[in-house]
Amino acid sequence: MDRFAALVLAIVLPALPTAVAAQALSCRVPQSVAPAAPAEPDGPPRSLPITSYTLAVTWAPDFCRTHFSDPSAAFECGGQTARFGFVLHGLWPDSDNGSWPQWCPAKPPATREVPAAVVRQMLCTTPSPTLLAHEWGKHGTCMAPTPAIYFNRAAAMYRALRFPDMNALALRSNLTAGAFRKAFAAINPRYPRESIGLQINQGGALEEIHLCHDTAFRPRACDVRGAPDTASVRIAPLRR
Repeated sequence: MDRFAALVLAIVLPALPTAVAAQALSCRVPQSVAPAAPAEPDGPPRSLPITSYTLAVTWAPDFCRTHFSDPSAAFECGGQTARFGFVLHGLWPDSDNGSWPQWCPAKPPATREVPAAVVRQMLCTTPSPTLLAHEWGKHGTCMAPTPAIYFNRAAAMYRALRFPDMNALALRSNLTAGAFRKAFAAINPRYPRESIGLQINQGGALEEIHLCHDTAFRPRACDVRGAPDTASVRIAPLRR
């Protein structure tokens, strides 16, 4: 076991007995799952020292409100085989000065393709083969020797999280980013409010939570927290 994997296990395993086992309300993986084809780079390769990490989780009801007809989001938003609350977007390495390493060379035996076995394992956590390929190609190649190791690490951290009652928060007419951070920190006491970044769209709807970590995977204050505590937040309700 490498140092990175050992650090993750030491942090998330104590939290697992009280963590929600899965964030999907219902999820059935298709019988046939193909490898995820390599993603097209959206920027240049960049080798930089890793100084921190961000764990990003997406609020699927808001995402699906605008992506329900997107073929790449069919499994997440089609409603036939899966219904989701928060899903794992990715585990990202960060560097200083607002930059990050990306699109690093995939060293043998790793490839840019995400194997079918890994896609199958991850579909109820990150319900998009296209996104899995992108996360491995852009971020995972800079952090881990294989897709399996990268996604195992990210999924372990995600599955250790708990989430507040999102439908109850959705009913609040005066919800603020600060109140949401307080609710999240209350159910995840290892995360102080300063380590919880929130991404909201122009209409104030919650899109993502960005959880900031140091190089030992301990929560740390975010350099960029997104929405300020005073910002109003709307939450798309979760379908039951």
